[in-house]
Amino acid sequence: MVAYVVRLCLALALGLAFSLRPGVADAQGTIRVGITLRMLVENGFKYGQMAQDELLAVNAAGGIKGQKIEVVLLDDECKPDKGVANTNRFIHQNKVHLIMGSTCSSVTLPMVDIVTKEEIPLIIPHSTNTTITQKGSAWIFRTSVAERFYAAVHAKYLAENAGKKVAYLFTNDGAGISFVRDYKSYMADTYKVEPLYEGQMQETDLDFRPHLLKIKSLNPDVLAIGGQIDAIARISQQSYEVGIPSKVRRVSASAASNAPVPELAGDAVKGLIFAAAFSCTDERPIAKEFVKMVQEKYKVRCPDHDFSQAYETAQLVKLALSRAKLTLTDASLADDRKAIRDAFATIKDYQGLASGPINFCADPTPQCRDGNRTGILVEYTKGGKDYEMRVLARVGFEADFGLKK
Repeated sequence: MVAYVVRLCLALALGLAFSLRPGVADAQGTIRVGITLRMLVENGFKYGQMAQDELLAVNAAGGIKGQKIEVVLLDDECKPDKGVANTNRFIHQNKVHLIMGSTCSSVTLPMVDIVTKEEIPLIIPHSTNTTITQKGSAWIFRTSVAERFYAAVHAKYLAENAGKKVAYLFTNDGAGISFVRDYKSYMADTYKVEPLYEGQMQETDLDFRPHLLKIKSLNPDVLAIGGQIDAIARISQQSYEVGIPSKVRRVSASAASNAPVPELAGDAVKGLIFAAAFSCTDERPIAKEFVKMVQEKYKVRCPDHDFSQAYETAQLVKLALSRAKLTLTDASLADDRKAIRDAFATIKDYQGLASGPINFCADPTPQCRDGNRTGILVEYTKGGKDYEMRVLARVGFEADFGLKK
Protein backbone atom coordinates (compact mmCIF):
# COMPACT_ATOMS: atom_id res chain seq x y z
CA MET A 1 0.00 0.00 0.00
CA VAL A 2 2.85 2.39 0.79
CA ALA A 3 4.42 1.69 -2.59
CA TYR A 4 1.07 2.34 -4.27
CA VAL A 5 0.64 5.69 -2.51
CA VAL A 6 4.14 6.69 -3.56
CA ARG A 7 3.43 5.74 -7.16
CA LEU A 8 0.15 7.64 -7.13
CA CYS A 9 1.73 10.74 -5.65
CA LEU A 10 4.49 10.53 -8.24
CA ALA A 11 1.92 10.25 -11.02
CA LEU A 12 -0.01 13.25 -9.78
CA ALA A 13 3.17 15.20 -9.33
CA LEU A 14 4.09 14.32 -12.89
CA GLY A 15 0.73 15.65 -14.07
CA LEU A 16 1.39 18.82 -12.11
CA ALA A 17 4.81 19.10 -13.68
CA PHE A 18 3.33 18.81 -17.16
CA SER A 19 0.86 21.58 -16.47
CA LEU A 20 3.17 23.97 -14.61
CA ARG A 21 6.31 23.68 -16.69
CA PRO A 22 6.99 27.13 -18.15
CA GLY A 23 5.71 27.47 -21.68
CA VAL A 24 3.69 24.23 -21.83
CA ALA A 25 0.53 26.11 -22.75
CA ASP A 26 2.47 27.91 -25.46
CA ALA A 27 4.37 24.92 -26.86
CA GLN A 28 4.24 24.90 -30.65
CA GLY A 29 3.78 21.63 -32.51
CA THR A 30 2.76 19.66 -29.40
CA ILE A 31 -0.51 17.78 -28.91
CA ARG A 32 -1.74 18.16 -25.32
CA VAL A 33 -4.08 15.56 -23.79
CA GLY A 34 -5.77 15.75 -20.39
CA ILE A 35 -6.82 12.54 -18.64
CA THR A 36 -9.02 12.48 -15.52
CA LEU A 37 -9.97 9.14 -13.94
CA ARG A 38 -10.92 7.61 -10.61
CA MET A 39 -7.52 6.58 -9.26
CA LEU A 40 -8.37 5.97 -5.59
CA VAL A 41 -7.63 2.26 -5.88
CA GLU A 42 -4.53 0.63 -7.35
CA ASN A 43 -6.30 -0.62 -10.47
CA GLY A 44 -7.62 2.89 -11.07
CA PHE A 45 -4.10 4.26 -10.90
CA LYS A 46 -3.03 1.64 -13.43
CA TYR A 47 -5.85 2.56 -15.84
CA GLY A 48 -4.45 6.08 -15.92
CA GLN A 49 -0.87 4.89 -16.11
CA MET A 50 -1.73 2.62 -19.04
CA ALA A 51 -3.56 5.34 -20.98
CA GLN A 52 -0.67 7.74 -20.41
CA ASP A 53 1.93 5.12 -21.36
CA GLU A 54 0.13 4.28 -24.59
CA LEU A 55 -0.10 7.91 -25.67
CA LEU A 56 3.45 8.83 -24.73
CA ALA A 57 4.82 5.73 -26.47
CA VAL A 58 4.26 7.38 -29.85
CA ASN A 59 6.90 9.98 -29.01
CA ALA A 60 9.66 7.36 -29.05
CA ALA A 61 8.62 6.50 -32.60
CA GLY A 62 8.79 10.10 -33.74
CA GLY A 63 5.33 11.24 -32.69
CA ILE A 64 2.23 11.53 -34.84
CA LYS A 65 3.23 13.09 -38.13
CA GLY A 66 6.28 14.29 -36.24
CA GLN A 67 4.16 15.96 -33.56
CA LYS A 68 4.82 14.93 -29.96
CA ILE A 69 2.17 14.24 -27.31
CA GLU A 70 2.13 15.62 -23.77
CA VAL A 71 -0.23 14.19 -21.14
CA VAL A 72 -1.67 15.72 -17.97
CA LEU A 73 -2.95 12.87 -15.76
CA LEU A 74 -5.16 13.73 -12.77
CA ASP A 75 -7.23 11.85 -10.19
CA ASP A 76 -10.86 12.95 -9.80
CA GLU A 77 -11.57 10.43 -6.99
CA CYS A 78 -15.02 9.74 -8.51
CA LYS A 79 -16.11 13.17 -7.18
CA PRO A 80 -18.01 15.46 -9.58
CA ASP A 81 -16.49 18.65 -8.16
CA LYS A 82 -12.96 17.32 -8.69
CA GLY A 83 -13.83 16.19 -12.22
CA VAL A 84 -15.16 19.66 -12.98
CA ALA A 85 -12.03 21.29 -11.50
CA ASN A 86 -9.76 18.98 -13.50
CA THR A 87 -11.67 19.70 -16.70
CA ASN A 88 -11.48 23.47 -16.21
CA ARG A 89 -7.77 23.18 -15.44
CA PHE A 90 -7.17 21.17 -18.62
CA ILE A 91 -9.00 23.73 -20.73
CA HIS A 92 -7.91 27.05 -19.24
CA GLN A 93 -4.50 26.33 -17.73
CA ASN A 94 -3.07 23.44 -19.73
CA LYS A 95 -4.76 24.43 -23.04
CA VAL A 96 -5.22 20.77 -23.97
CA HIS A 97 -6.47 19.71 -27.39
CA LEU A 98 -8.67 16.91 -26.07
CA ILE A 99 -9.76 15.27 -22.82
CA MET A 100 -10.16 11.62 -21.83
CA GLY A 101 -12.42 10.78 -18.88
CA SER A 102 -13.91 9.80 -16.63
CA THR A 103 -14.42 6.49 -14.86
CA CYS A 104 -17.56 7.44 -12.91
CA SER A 105 -20.71 8.58 -14.71
CA SER A 106 -21.48 11.07 -11.94
CA VAL A 107 -18.20 12.81 -12.83
CA THR A 108 -18.56 12.58 -16.61
CA LEU A 109 -22.08 14.05 -16.72
CA PRO A 110 -21.06 17.59 -15.61
CA MET A 111 -17.87 17.34 -17.67
CA VAL A 112 -20.02 17.02 -20.80
CA ASP A 113 -21.63 20.40 -20.15
CA ILE A 114 -18.25 22.08 -19.77
CA VAL A 115 -16.59 20.64 -22.88
CA THR A 116 -19.70 21.43 -24.91
CA LYS A 117 -19.60 25.08 -23.85
CA GLU A 118 -15.83 25.35 -24.33
CA GLU A 119 -15.84 23.32 -27.58
CA ILE A 120 -13.21 20.71 -26.81
CA PRO A 121 -13.47 16.99 -27.65
CA LEU A 122 -14.04 14.53 -24.80
CA ILE A 123 -13.67 10.78 -25.25
CA ILE A 124 -15.16 8.67 -22.47
CA PRO A 125 -13.41 5.40 -21.58
CA HIS A 126 -15.51 3.97 -18.74
CA SER A 127 -18.73 5.82 -17.86
CA THR A 128 -21.93 3.98 -18.82
CA ASN A 129 -24.85 6.23 -17.84
CA THR A 130 -27.23 6.35 -20.80
CA THR A 131 -27.97 10.06 -20.28
CA ILE A 132 -24.39 11.09 -21.12
CA THR A 133 -24.83 10.83 -24.88
CA GLN A 134 -28.47 11.91 -24.74
CA LYS A 135 -27.28 15.42 -23.86
CA GLY A 136 -26.80 15.97 -27.60
CA SER A 137 -23.24 17.28 -27.42
CA ALA A 138 -21.26 17.40 -30.65
CA TRP A 139 -18.02 17.19 -28.65
CA ILE A 140 -18.27 13.82 -26.92
CA PHE A 141 -17.55 10.21 -27.92
CA ARG A 142 -17.92 7.10 -25.77
CA THR A 143 -15.76 3.95 -25.90
CA SER A 144 -17.59 2.17 -23.07
CA VAL A 145 -20.87 0.31 -23.59
CA ALA A 146 -23.89 2.37 -22.50
CA GLU A 147 -26.27 1.03 -19.87
CA ARG A 148 -29.10 1.04 -22.44
CA PHE A 149 -27.35 -1.94 -24.03
CA TYR A 150 -26.18 -3.60 -20.82
CA ALA A 151 -29.64 -3.52 -19.23
CA ALA A 152 -31.13 -5.64 -21.98
CA VAL A 153 -28.35 -8.22 -21.69
CA HIS A 154 -29.07 -8.53 -17.96
CA ALA A 155 -32.82 -8.35 -18.10
CA LYS A 156 -33.45 -10.69 -21.04
CA TYR A 157 -31.10 -13.39 -19.76
CA LEU A 158 -32.36 -13.30 -16.19
CA ALA A 159 -36.05 -13.02 -17.10
CA GLU A 160 -35.68 -16.15 -19.21
CA ASN A 161 -33.38 -18.08 -16.85
CA ALA A 162 -34.27 -16.92 -13.33
CA GLY A 163 -37.59 -15.07 -13.21
CA LYS A 164 -39.24 -11.69 -13.45
CA LYS A 165 -39.60 -10.75 -9.79
CA VAL A 166 -36.73 -8.25 -9.46
CA ALA A 167 -35.73 -6.36 -6.31
CA TYR A 168 -33.50 -3.33 -6.91
CA LEU A 169 -31.01 -2.00 -4.34
CA PHE A 170 -28.64 0.73 -5.48
CA THR A 171 -26.63 3.77 -4.46
CA ASN A 172 -26.74 7.33 -5.79
CA ASP A 173 -23.81 6.70 -8.16
CA GLY A 174 -24.66 7.78 -11.73
CA ALA A 175 -23.88 4.41 -13.32
CA GLY A 176 -25.82 2.54 -10.63
CA ILE A 177 -28.86 4.76 -11.13
CA SER A 178 -28.68 4.28 -14.90
CA PHE A 179 -28.31 0.50 -14.49
CA VAL A 180 -31.49 0.28 -12.41
CA ARG A 181 -33.48 2.75 -14.52
CA ASP A 182 -32.70 0.97 -17.79
CA TYR A 183 -33.22 -2.48 -16.28
CA LYS A 184 -36.65 -1.45 -14.95
CA SER A 185 -37.56 0.16 -18.26
CA TYR A 186 -36.69 -2.98 -20.22
CA MET A 187 -38.71 -5.17 -17.83
CA ALA A 188 -41.71 -2.85 -18.03
CA ASP A 189 -41.62 -2.47 -21.82
CA THR A 190 -40.89 -6.11 -22.62
CA TYR A 191 -42.66 -8.07 -19.90
CA LYS A 192 -45.06 -5.48 -18.39
CA VAL A 193 -43.47 -6.13 -14.99
CA GLU A 194 -43.02 -3.56 -12.21
CA PRO A 195 -40.26 -3.76 -9.55
CA LEU A 196 -40.86 -6.15 -6.67
CA TYR A 197 -38.90 -3.74 -4.45
CA GLU A 198 -36.78 -0.64 -4.93
CA GLY A 199 -34.36 0.88 -2.42
CA GLN A 200 -31.71 3.60 -2.82
CA MET A 201 -28.94 4.59 -0.41
CA GLN A 202 -25.89 6.86 -0.39
CA GLU A 203 -22.71 5.62 -2.02
CA THR A 204 -20.89 5.97 1.31
CA ASP A 205 -23.45 3.95 3.32
CA LEU A 206 -22.17 0.78 4.98
CA ASP A 207 -25.24 -1.11 6.19
CA PHE A 208 -27.71 -2.30 3.54
CA ARG A 209 -29.25 -5.01 5.74
CA PRO A 210 -32.55 -3.24 6.57
CA HIS A 211 -33.36 -3.12 2.84
CA LEU A 212 -32.07 -6.64 2.29
CA LEU A 213 -34.26 -8.04 5.09
CA LYS A 214 -37.33 -6.53 3.41
CA ILE A 215 -36.20 -7.97 0.08
CA LYS A 216 -35.76 -11.41 1.64
CA SER A 217 -39.37 -11.37 2.90
CA LEU A 218 -40.63 -10.75 -0.65
CA ASN A 219 -38.96 -13.88 -2.09
CA PRO A 220 -37.48 -12.31 -5.27
CA ASP A 221 -36.11 -14.17 -8.29
CA VAL A 222 -33.39 -11.58 -8.87
CA LEU A 223 -31.51 -9.07 -6.70
CA ALA A 224 -30.25 -6.22 -8.91
CA ILE A 225 -27.36 -4.29 -7.32
CA GLY A 226 -26.36 -0.85 -8.58
CA GLY A 227 -23.32 1.10 -7.43
CA GLN A 228 -19.54 1.28 -7.42
CA ILE A 229 -17.02 -1.30 -6.19
CA ASP A 230 -17.44 -1.04 -2.41
CA ALA A 231 -21.23 -0.97 -2.50
CA ILE A 232 -21.49 -3.96 -4.85
CA ALA A 233 -19.17 -6.06 -2.69
CA ARG A 234 -20.88 -5.01 0.54
CA ILE A 235 -24.43 -5.66 -0.72
CA SER A 236 -23.36 -9.05 -2.06
CA GLN A 237 -21.91 -10.04 1.32
CA GLN A 238 -24.79 -8.68 3.38
CA SER A 239 -27.39 -10.36 1.16
CA TYR A 240 -26.08 -13.72 2.36
CA GLU A 241 -25.73 -12.49 5.94
CA VAL A 242 -29.48 -11.78 6.12
CA GLY A 243 -30.30 -15.16 4.58
CA ILE A 244 -31.21 -14.41 0.97
CA PRO A 245 -30.56 -17.82 -0.61
CA SER A 246 -28.21 -18.51 -3.51
CA LYS A 247 -31.16 -19.46 -5.74
CA VAL A 248 -31.91 -15.71 -5.88
CA ARG A 249 -29.72 -14.57 -8.75
CA ARG A 250 -27.51 -11.56 -8.03
CA VAL A 251 -26.83 -9.18 -10.91
CA SER A 252 -24.92 -5.91 -10.95
CA ALA A 253 -23.76 -3.01 -13.05
CA SER A 254 -20.53 -3.15 -15.04
CA ALA A 255 -18.50 -1.85 -12.07
CA ALA A 256 -18.74 -5.43 -10.74
CA SER A 257 -16.12 -6.37 -13.34
CA ASN A 258 -13.43 -4.55 -11.33
CA ALA A 259 -11.09 -6.90 -9.47
CA PRO A 260 -11.68 -5.40 -5.99
CA VAL A 261 -15.31 -6.66 -6.10
CA PRO A 262 -14.51 -10.40 -5.97
CA GLU A 263 -11.49 -9.72 -3.75
CA LEU A 264 -13.60 -7.81 -1.20
CA ALA A 265 -16.73 -9.95 -1.42
CA GLY A 266 -14.95 -13.30 -1.29
CA ASP A 267 -17.29 -16.30 -1.50
CA ALA A 268 -20.32 -13.99 -1.62
CA VAL A 269 -19.43 -13.03 -5.19
CA LYS A 270 -19.94 -16.56 -6.51
CA GLY A 271 -22.90 -16.50 -8.89
CA LEU A 272 -22.91 -12.70 -9.25
CA ILE A 273 -23.65 -11.78 -12.87
CA PHE A 274 -22.54 -8.58 -14.55
CA ALA A 275 -22.30 -7.17 -18.05
CA ALA A 276 -18.98 -5.96 -19.39
CA ALA A 277 -17.13 -5.03 -22.54
CA PHE A 278 -14.25 -7.49 -22.11
CA SER A 279 -13.20 -10.60 -20.21
CA CYS A 280 -9.66 -11.69 -19.47
CA THR A 281 -10.77 -15.22 -20.42
CA ASP A 282 -11.31 -14.09 -24.05
CA GLU A 283 -9.53 -16.54 -26.38
CA ARG A 284 -9.02 -14.16 -29.31
CA PRO A 285 -5.32 -13.63 -30.12
CA ILE A 286 -5.60 -9.84 -29.68
CA ALA A 287 -7.17 -10.35 -26.24
CA LYS A 288 -4.62 -12.91 -25.10
CA GLU A 289 -1.78 -10.62 -26.20
CA PHE A 290 -3.33 -7.73 -24.27
CA VAL A 291 -3.78 -9.82 -21.11
CA LYS A 292 -0.17 -10.96 -21.30
CA MET A 293 1.03 -7.36 -21.69
CA VAL A 294 -0.97 -6.19 -18.67
CA GLN A 295 0.24 -9.12 -16.57
CA GLU A 296 3.86 -8.41 -17.38
CA LYS A 297 3.86 -4.61 -17.38
CA TYR A 298 1.25 -3.74 -14.74
CA LYS A 299 1.35 -6.95 -12.63
CA VAL A 300 -2.39 -7.59 -12.86
CA ARG A 301 -3.43 -11.23 -13.20
CA CYS A 302 -6.83 -10.71 -14.83
CA PRO A 303 -7.33 -7.25 -16.38
CA ASP A 304 -10.98 -6.17 -16.19
CA HIS A 305 -12.86 -4.33 -18.88
CA ASP A 306 -11.82 -0.92 -17.54
CA PHE A 307 -8.25 -1.89 -18.38
CA SER A 308 -9.33 -2.88 -21.89
CA GLN A 309 -11.38 0.30 -22.34
CA ALA A 310 -8.57 2.57 -21.13
CA TYR A 311 -6.26 0.86 -23.62
CA GLU A 312 -8.88 0.94 -26.39
CA THR A 313 -9.58 4.63 -25.81
CA ALA A 314 -5.89 5.47 -26.09
CA GLN A 315 -5.76 3.63 -29.43
CA LEU A 316 -8.79 5.57 -30.69
CA VAL A 317 -7.16 8.84 -29.59
CA LYS A 318 -4.03 7.96 -31.57
CA LEU A 319 -6.13 7.01 -34.61
CA ALA A 320 -8.09 10.26 -34.52
CA LEU A 321 -4.91 12.32 -34.09
CA SER A 322 -3.33 10.57 -37.07
CA ARG A 323 -6.33 11.57 -39.21
CA ALA A 324 -6.64 15.17 -38.02
CA LYS A 325 -4.88 17.98 -39.83
CA LEU A 326 -3.38 20.02 -37.00
CA THR A 327 -1.52 23.33 -37.02
CA LEU A 328 -0.72 23.33 -33.29
CA THR A 329 -0.14 26.99 -32.62
CA ASP A 330 -1.76 29.16 -29.98
CA ALA A 331 -3.89 30.82 -32.64
CA SER A 332 -5.06 27.48 -34.08
CA LEU A 333 -6.16 25.88 -30.79
CA ALA A 334 -9.91 26.15 -31.48
CA ASP A 335 -9.51 24.87 -35.05
CA ASP A 336 -7.28 22.01 -33.90
CA ARG A 337 -9.85 20.93 -31.32
CA LYS A 338 -12.52 20.92 -34.01
CA ALA A 339 -10.29 18.93 -36.37
CA ILE A 340 -9.76 16.28 -33.68
CA ARG A 341 -13.49 16.11 -33.00
CA ASP A 342 -14.21 15.65 -36.70
CA ALA A 343 -11.52 12.98 -36.97
CA PHE A 344 -13.15 10.94 -34.19
CA ALA A 345 -16.40 11.07 -36.16
CA THR A 346 -14.72 9.30 -39.11
CA ILE A 347 -13.88 6.13 -37.12
CA LYS A 348 -15.89 3.21 -38.43
CA ASP A 349 -15.75 -0.55 -37.82
CA TYR A 350 -12.76 -0.26 -35.52
CA GLN A 351 -11.84 -3.79 -34.41
CA GLY A 352 -9.93 -4.01 -31.16
CA LEU A 353 -10.40 -5.51 -27.71
CA ALA A 354 -14.16 -4.91 -27.64
CA SER A 355 -16.34 -7.88 -28.51
CA GLY A 356 -17.80 -5.99 -31.46
CA PRO A 357 -16.80 -3.10 -33.74
CA ILE A 358 -16.68 0.51 -32.54
CA ASN A 359 -18.41 3.06 -34.75
CA PHE A 360 -18.72 6.84 -34.51
CA CYS A 361 -20.31 9.38 -36.83
CA ALA A 362 -20.92 13.12 -37.02
CA ASP A 363 -24.43 13.55 -35.62
CA PRO A 364 -24.48 14.53 -31.91
CA THR A 365 -26.80 11.64 -31.05
CA PRO A 366 -26.47 8.48 -28.94
CA GLN A 367 -26.65 6.49 -32.18
CA CYS A 368 -23.44 8.18 -33.36
CA ARG A 369 -21.59 8.68 -30.09
CA ASP A 370 -22.15 5.36 -28.26
CA GLY A 371 -19.43 3.64 -30.25
CA ASN A 372 -19.35 0.17 -28.65
CA ARG A 373 -22.69 -1.67 -28.90
CA THR A 374 -21.61 -5.19 -27.94
CA GLY A 375 -21.77 -6.39 -24.35
CA ILE A 376 -20.95 -9.71 -22.74
CA LEU A 377 -22.65 -11.27 -19.74
CA VAL A 378 -20.23 -12.72 -17.19
CA GLU A 379 -20.67 -14.77 -14.01
CA TYR A 380 -18.23 -15.15 -11.13
CA THR A 381 -17.60 -18.82 -10.35
CA LYS A 382 -15.07 -18.19 -7.56
CA GLY A 383 -14.28 -15.22 -5.31
CA GLY A 384 -11.21 -13.92 -3.51
CA LYS A 385 -7.81 -12.95 -4.88
CA ASP A 386 -7.82 -15.91 -7.29
CA TYR A 387 -11.34 -15.22 -8.55
CA GLU A 388 -12.64 -16.98 -11.63
CA MET A 389 -15.48 -16.28 -14.04
CA ARG A 390 -17.18 -17.49 -17.20
CA VAL A 391 -18.89 -15.77 -20.13
CA LEU A 392 -22.61 -16.57 -20.34
CA ALA A 393 -23.59 -14.58 -23.44
CA ARG A 394 -22.32 -12.08 -26.03
CA VAL A 395 -24.88 -9.69 -27.51
CA GLY A 396 -24.69 -6.91 -30.11
CA PHE A 397 -27.35 -4.23 -30.65
CA GLU A 398 -28.53 -1.78 -33.27
CA ALA A 399 -27.43 1.81 -32.73
CA ASP A 400 -30.89 3.03 -31.65
CA PHE A 401 -31.64 0.20 -29.23
CA GLY A 402 -33.10 1.36 -25.90
CA LEU A 403 -33.92 4.89 -27.09
CA LYS A 404 -37.44 6.18 -26.82
CA LYS A 405 -39.05 6.35 -30.24
